[in-house]
Amino acid sequence: MFITDIRKDFYEVVANQRVALLVASDIDALCACKILQVLFHCDQVQYTLVPVTGWQDLSTAFLEHKEQIKLLIKQDDDLGVPSYDDIFRDEDEGEGSDSGNESEEGSEPSGKRRRFDEVREILFDYEQYEYHGTSVNVDFLCRWAVIGLTDQWVHDKITHMKYVTDIATMQRHVSRHNHRNEDEENSLSIDCMRISFEYDLRLTLYQHWSLYESICNSCYTSCNFKLWTLNGQKKLQEFLADMGLPLKQVRQKFHSMDMSIKENLRDVIEESSNKYGMKDIRIQTFGVHFGFKNRFLASDMVHATTALLESTEKDESASDNFIKALDSLSRSNLDRLHSGIDLAKKKLMAIQQTVASCICTNLIVSQGPFLYCYLMEGTPDVKLFSKPMALTLLCKYLLKAFVQSTRNKRCKLLPLVMAAPKDVEKGSVIVVGIPPESETSDKKNFFGRAFEKAAESTSSRTLHDNFDTSIITLKTEDRSKFLDALITLLS
Repeated sequence: MFITDIRKDFYEVVANQRVALLVASDIDALCACKILQVLFHCDQVQYTLVPVTGWQDLSTAFLEHKEQIKLLIKQDDDLGVPSYDDIFRDEDEGEGSDSGNESEEGSEPSGKRRRFDEVREILFDYEQYEYHGTSVNVDFLCRWAVIGLTDQWVHDKITHMKYVTDIATMQRHVSRHNHRNEDEENSLSIDCMRISFEYDLRLTLYQHWSLYESICNSCYTSCNFKLWTLNGQKKLQEFLADMGLPLKQVRQKFHSMDMSIKENLRDVIEESSNKYGMKDIRIQTFGVHFGFKNRFLASDMVHATTALLESTEKDESASDNFIKALDSLSRSNLDRLHSGIDLAKKKLMAIQQTVASCICTNLIVSQGPFLYCYLMEGTPDVKLFSKPMALTLLCKYLLKAFVQSTRNKRCKLLPLVMAAPKDVEKGSVIVVGIPPESETSDKKNFFGRAFEKAAESTSSRTLHDNFDTSIITLKTEDRSKFLDALITLLS
């Protein structure tokens, strides 16, 4: 049913009728009921408790309580929600209708059967793999939605094609907000925040760094030039010479470069990049402006916020780092954002140095079904990589660099598992698994389920304390047993 009158069609239904309360098996039903009472100001909510532990339980709940389930959406929203009959059907009815259609149309299944198979496949993928959907897109959270989408692209959670598709959708929302603010009644001061769609360079933090340092520490350019080799360093010098940019200008801060150079800098870099095989040097993105002085790309804010969230410079709690990261997203706390950018620079330099070290010392080894790399204690900046997002970003950069440098075609198709010390005093290590390097295929990560099974088979003392199930914490002495079990499981 579509809701047109919130009091009549929803509030009174919840207050005066019994509703199906679908909750996770580990959630207190009384607590959930109290939340409903607070949300809808009901003195009493009659409910049917339906514990849910997986999609099979959801299917059963829908079958048994379909009359009590209400969908609260706008009437003009088209969510593509299938009807009950398109998903669920009696076995006898399904077999009879399918057999009749198949006899008339050969082996082509009916539309209803195809829809049922599609839903079943989606639910199967949900249980088996880990992957990321579209970032939140709420009107009054437009800026955060932009940052969320950019975070998925920066950390390689979605494909490049999905990023381009989603950013086109996001552009329409941003344009609508900007158009609304152009009216005389709603016009904003120049000091207020503005979001603009831009076609900018794929160079990390280059507007807050020197152009040279940004090229050296950006994954895209570093891997294409293979900057961990002497030939790569030579090629970079040739690239700078081809652009005709003086080294003095390239090595100083971007905001200190001559205006005559900065005016055409993007076009000059794009032209030279095409000659060196970097045809995707420019990317669709958004810029955030605070007056004339402060300008940040969405990727700048992603790197700054992530660096603050996982800061290891001071012995501060995770909750303190979270508050600081949240503060950096506030338009009134630009100093916090700039400090996050400084931390992000240090992290990116540490990542590039570690990537070069791992490749030059052959730390990446093939374990059969996957590649494996372990950062030992004493490795420079190893404390930085005790954090999940920092280690994941290193893992992704390292795999891209390895694919660029190896001649083994089989290794280019393998996923990567990487481990690093997490807490030396407690004797724990953090392990991350990522899918094979690809620009086009879905970013489905099967390591979450594989890690869980490997830990169970070895009775390892494991800890799943991350949103991504492909990240796990082990005791140091259990690492070898866990790795052997994972090889056996995936072989």
